[in-house]
Amino acid sequence: MLSSRLLAASALAAIVAACPLHAETAPVADVAAAESDGLETITVTAQKRKEDLQTTPISISVLTATGLENRHVTSLLDLGDGAIPSLKVAPFFSRPGALIVNIRGVGVLSDSNQPARDQGVGVYVDGVYQGRAQGLGTALFDVENIEVLKGPQGTLFGRNTEGGAVNIVTKKPSGKLKMNATAGVGNYGSNKAEIHLDLPEFANISLKIDAVKAQRDAFVKNPLQGQMGFNSYDKRGFHVEALWKPVANFTADLSYDNSHDETSTLYQQQISAGTGLPASSSGSAAVPANLTAALFKLEPHRASVAAVGVPQQPSVGQAEGFRLGLEWQVAPHLSLRSISAYRDMTQTQYDNGSASTSMQQGYTSTATFANFAFGRYSLAPFRQNQVSQEIQAVGELPRLKYQAGALYYVERVQDSAQAFNTVQFTDAAGSAYTVLPLDYSKQLIQRASHVKTTSTGVYGQATYTPPVMNDAAHLTVGARWTNDKKNGSLFLVNGAAPIVPVNGVNVQAPVLLNASWSRVDPLVNLSVDASRDVHLYGKWSTGYRAGGANSRSLAYRSFNPETVSMFEIGAKTEFFDHRARFNVAAYTGSYKNIQLDFSGLYEDVVNGVRVATTRTTTDTVNAPGTGHMKGVEAELTLAPVKGLTLSASYAYNHVSIPATVNPFPQTGGVFITVPVPIYQVYTPEHSASGSLDYEMLLGAGDTKLRFHLDGNYDSGYYANYTDSNYDTVNRSVRFAQPKGDAGLVFNGRIALADIEAANTGAKVTIAIWARNLFNEEHMFYKSGSAQAGVSGFFNDPRTFGGEINVKF
Repeated sequence: MLSSRLLAASALAAIVAACPLHAETAPVADVAAAESDGLETITVTAQKRKEDLQTTPISISVLTATGLENRHVTSLLDLGDGAIPSLKVAPFFSRPGALIVNIRGVGVLSDSNQPARDQGVGVYVDGVYQGRAQGLGTALFDVENIEVLKGPQGTLFGRNTEGGAVNIVTKKPSGKLKMNATAGVGNYGSNKAEIHLDLPEFANISLKIDAVKAQRDAFVKNPLQGQMGFNSYDKRGFHVEALWKPVANFTADLSYDNSHDETSTLYQQQISAGTGLPASSSGSAAVPANLTAALFKLEPHRASVAAVGVPQQPSVGQAEGFRLGLEWQVAPHLSLRSISAYRDMTQTQYDNGSASTSMQQGYTSTATFANFAFGRYSLAPFRQNQVSQEIQAVGELPRLKYQAGALYYVERVQDSAQAFNTVQFTDAAGSAYTVLPLDYSKQLIQRASHVKTTSTGVYGQATYTPPVMNDAAHLTVGARWTNDKKNGSLFLVNGAAPIVPVNGVNVQAPVLLNASWSRVDPLVNLSVDASRDVHLYGKWSTGYRAGGANSRSLAYRSFNPETVSMFEIGAKTEFFDHRARFNVAAYTGSYKNIQLDFSGLYEDVVNGVRVATTRTTTDTVNAPGTGHMKGVEAELTLAPVKGLTLSASYAYNHVSIPATVNPFPQTGGVFITVPVPIYQVYTPEHSASGSLDYEMLLGAGDTKLRFHLDGNYDSGYYANYTDSNYDTVNRSVRFAQPKGDAGLVFNGRIALADIEAANTGAKVTIAIWARNLFNEEHMFYKSGSAQAGVSGFFNDPRTFGGEINVKF
């Protein structure tokens, strides 16, 4: 397999080498060199003002609109292939409608269905904080760039940015008549259409309309007729924005967006057998002769058809929001800004992608399969709305630049969950099964909770340039005060009110959450312009993630905030007459009260009472002591000749977490009091990305041939914090948690661009693209135990297609 990839890569390189092409983008910064011999300046807004990336003294990676196009990125989930090392994006278990996002291994929210728990990386769209992991998988609108700010951003971005921030900036109305339309098709029945229309300015108002649609059929077919397959999507969205500029120093920017996202769950495959179902030499499960092996086969490679058919319907996410931005240029060097926003989101979650694994694991608990039910359908509806108001003052005095502001944020979230089996065997041999009647109204609501979060913050940051060293030194000091309040309750457990103590007596009543935390996060940054093209900096900053409670817990136990303190040094350099750019950063820091998830099966001890449940329960606890993190990040971009851009980036990220006591009883109500080792989750230690871009003019006009190839590697990561079992006598692991496979994925695009449409003023681009170009296969998520064996999810297979774009 490796040799075939090398041959394919060599063939592509030969094609490229035959053409004296012309630069387009780099894989990390994706900077366009277009008609220039050198690298183009990248502008970022990480410090609330437009600045050159190279002089901004923090670690930032940027993906531009061109970079997103080259990688055929439809949503944030497509960045999971590793386009930006140190940023990890993955679906929550099998649900692509809710995303896990972390930077440098900090702030991982491994269970995204948590109304009273927050992300550790803030995701912002045009300055508006996106409060939930649900909704992050919707189709992206007309993006200008995506800025990934690494490390704590507690000063300017605020709450829940201890790992960093993902700042998405969309294109604004231009006030000129312009259109940008794309249509395309691909394998797996995929199709794409989008249109971005700018209307001429009228009455000092500029209007822009965006509409997007992307659809793809399932990667894995469902054998049950009339039911959805696995890993499909249908994303649609509409966005309209009006920019009003009645006078030269004032603008009002009003926008509305509406997104609809239908996805089906991923398909969980059993790749090795547990103790009750050993593997045969043929690769299928070894089962007694009276059982039908066809239904019990292991699937060590990516499947195209599920082993068993089950009911499956789409998980539907619906989101909409309003944003009003105001900016008043009070004086030449002082701007006052306001960002007001309201957002509403609902997400249904229908997950029946684990039927095959649950069927095989059932063999360990029964000698006959007659009436044995499996195909556990997990339903978890989720809804949220949020209101936010932020005001900013951005100004400049002689030798002093400053930013100050305040944020008020309120969100209301509610979730519930029910899970039940949908199919059962009809004979003792397990050779035939039937679909059970589906009546959701008769199924037990196994948990339900709601919470209201109120967050208030005040911040300020200033950069002073003293009259020394020819104004080459800059000292930045900042701080933010934040207060978070959470009020809510867990009001259903197994169809009834939970058990709580009242005056020493256990009664059934909702378990309440009423907590608040205040926090000051400082920042100190010293930067030096060693020369025009060499900029050095050292930064210390802190961040935190608010506390809360876990809605999967039977007791709704609360937990405290976690905090990060990080030191970072970095260098940003350009050389070879701006044909080369090399940025590097190294960091180390402490990580305290890390919020860890532990899961227990079917029982817990609550207030001295043993409580049974029909589902897996999860508690979140704070790790004792202090954890640590360290890492190195480097990015290199070269434009050695006109028309060629080469880029490479690498990240080493390591997080150590103190051993922690499991809060759940292991068997018969007995607790393990010995701390267990904790893994670094959803964070590969080593990740890298590289790209090659060429562009050349064809003939005397503007028509160009463009070529893009990128490769993305990660060393694999753990998906669960702890091992499946732990021996308290000899302190040995009974079954070590499996680690996801390392992966190397290539993406490519070839385009004939800017073809003049005769006498129309329009330009046409025709392109072909491919994701996972060489159809590389690895299992990015693995879980298991000695009894159940190992199962997990494979990466997406190769997808490819063609598209046509028209601009005028």
